[in-house]
Amino acid sequence: MAKKQPRKPPGRDLAPSHPPPAPRQTPDRLLSDIRGLIEQARQQVARTVNSAMVGLYWHIGIRIRADILGGERAEYGEQIVATLSQQLTTEYGRGFGRRNLFRMMQFAEFFPDDQIVSALSAQLGWSHFVEILSLDNPLKRDFYAEMCRIERWSVRTLRQKIDRMLFERTAVAKKPEELIRADLDALRDEDRLTPDLVFRDPYFLDFLGLTGSYSEKDVEQAILRELEAFILELGTDFAFVARQKRMTVDDEDYYLDLLFYHRKLRRLVAIDLKIGKFQAADKGQMELYLRWLEENEVQPGEEPPLGLVLCAGKTEGHVRLLRLEESGIHAAQYLTELPPQKLLERKLHDAIRLARERLARQQQDQPGPPSLPAPEKPAASPKPRKRKGP
Repeated sequence: MAKKQPRKPPGRDLAPSHPPPAPRQTPDRLLSDIRGLIEQARQQVARTVNSAMVGLYWHIGIRIRADILGGERAEYGEQIVATLSQQLTTEYGRGFGRRNLFRMMQFAEFFPDDQIVSALSAQLGWSHFVEILSLDNPLKRDFYAEMCRIERWSVRTLRQKIDRMLFERTAVAKKPEELIRADLDALRDEDRLTPDLVFRDPYFLDFLGLTGSYSEKDVEQAILRELEAFILELGTDFAFVARQKRMTVDDEDYYLDLLFYHRKLRRLVAIDLKIGKFQAADKGQMELYLRWLEENEVQPGEEPPLGLVLCAGKTEGHVRLLRLEESGIHAAQYLTELPPQKLLERKLHDAIRLARERLARQQQDQPGPPSLPAPEKPAASPKPRKRKGP
């Protein structure tokens, strides 16, 4: 007698299941996806070619320098570069002219470490280095190279940053050279960005189009209208969080003009706008904002918030006596109309010189271990601020 087969439970298929076929994509979606793949591959190839070209130019510069430095006559270098240029241009075309060969030699002289060049070439092209090589200060060259690397500037943006004297406007430029070098080394070796590399003074807000008399509300609205340009002036790692941020303390409401977040610093940055000069009471107001943010907004793993008071003017005496940086506060002037270039250069260079002289005097006055500062008088209690507009 034949053995009965087990009956299949009703409603259940014991056959192996297969995943349902993928939904058929529309022609437009398919074309868009393929375009994305092509563009991604092109960018990857371009980065690889760019990095190889920068490395090639660096090695050519090293090789020519090694040969020329062995010559005993000064004109030997001119002769060998001129001869090389003619031969290389005949064989390989443009890119190996006399001027470019001298740039390669300069490149090898200013950036002698091949590991640093390799790291920079992942983001910087040869056109970036041509702009940087024109700078006469090694600290400025390293500053622009590293900032260009981490913020991924285009050549046009790099040129604009140099023309608008970004280095001279950063807080780090006012330090002694050995401290500037320490900050730049930390940025290069550890990708550690310090607040002194982030904050500037003055800030150029000429793109806001503000002329004549204007209010704090006008400045705030103009910034929000030109937010992309404002973030480019602040630094590309800034992200907008809120405007007129309400903070309630003891049933009283305060309103912070602008709140940003800096990704690399991992800090909230509170910005308070002033149409007049910086006043002592502005410190107390900003301290209140920072302590409230620390209690109510800072997330685990983030650093304490920083404050930036943007004002139409400030005096160094107020800034020095109030010890703003000890409270995580920076005061900076903003300019809605730029002065002539020569005047701007003189003012920035004078500010750097005076700041370094002041630091040198402080070091002379304190040859031993720094003593504890005298307790500060409590800052004036800030008055509740009314909301600016709707």
